[in-house]
Amino acid sequence: MEVKFHLPGLRYNYPLNMFFTGLQSLHPEYFREGVKIASFFGEFPTSLWNGGRFSNDDQCDAGFVKEVIKNINQKGIPVRYTYTNPLLTEEDLSDAYCNFCMKEADNGMNEVLVVSPVLEAYIRKKYPGFKINSSTCKELRTLEEINRELEKDYQLVVLDYNMNNQFEVLEKIEHKDKCEILVNACCIPNCPRRAEHYRTIAKQQRAALLNRKNPTDKKIPIPGWYCEYGDHNSIHTIRKYPTYVSPEAIWEKYVPMGYHNFKIEGRTANLFQLVDTYCHYMIKPEYEGEARLLLLANLEKSHIISVNKPRKAIWKP
Repeated sequence: MEVKFHLPGLRYNYPLNMFFTGLQSLHPEYFREGVKIASFFGEFPTSLWNGGRFSNDDQCDAGFVKEVIKNINQKGIPVRYTYTNPLLTEEDLSDAYCNFCMKEADNGMNEVLVVSPVLEAYIRKKYPGFKINSSTCKELRTLEEINRELEKDYQLVVLDYNMNNQFEVLEKIEHKDKCEILVNACCIPNCPRRAEHYRTIAKQQRAALLNRKNPTDKKIPIPGWYCEYGDHNSIHTIRKYPTYVSPEAIWEKYVPMGYHNFKIEGRTANLFQLVDTYCHYMIKPEYEGEARLLLLANLEKSHIISVNKPRKAIWKP
């Protein structure tokens, strides 16, 4: 039995993801039955084609991109690009940075999440070696829509989080082996602003990239965003949501039904929250404390996180 988890981050969470993979090699006894790390998903910011999360004022150099792809793939794990910008045009397909990232990962092992039909057609033609996945951003909400999507040429279809725990519907979905479940969605159920958020991120991203080329007096204002629903949620606060999927449900309900792919969101999440989330889902409860301490200690030792000590002082009477 394989229980496949897809983990967030190619940039900010990359060290944590590599440490977590190493932890499984060193301490397989810590992990729940059948856990397999099936991909790392995200972008090398800031990518015009990216969707779902906005990373402003950052971009990776060529050496970093090549090294990350190589190191992840050497672990037998695919890189999965989240190229889910819903507002792409034909002109955007020639973006040099995104095409560079695609070329560097074009080895037959890696994957792309898509929303835009324009980008999907371009990738299928220009980069046929990539496995194509259908994104949860499409917000497919009916059994008929989901089954139609599963009949298409996708490796996986990430279900809308609102389908979680609707077991009468989930039982009727065909090709369950091609479905991926988003287990820890921070949005409230039926969030009324989810699609608007995706579009805003696309606009923010475009503005930020244009500002790289613009002089100071020609900078474009980046659209603001505030979400009153899910911006501060964590694995500890979403458990009251009917869309939350517990570890027990994964092993006791989803896997016996035929679902084996599970997505953990959190590309821009706080690292401490993400450590908790990883341990919650993939580590046996009796080992959560040990695993958490090992991960945090390694992150500190590698200067990914820092714990400041008091400044030196001299006692004066």
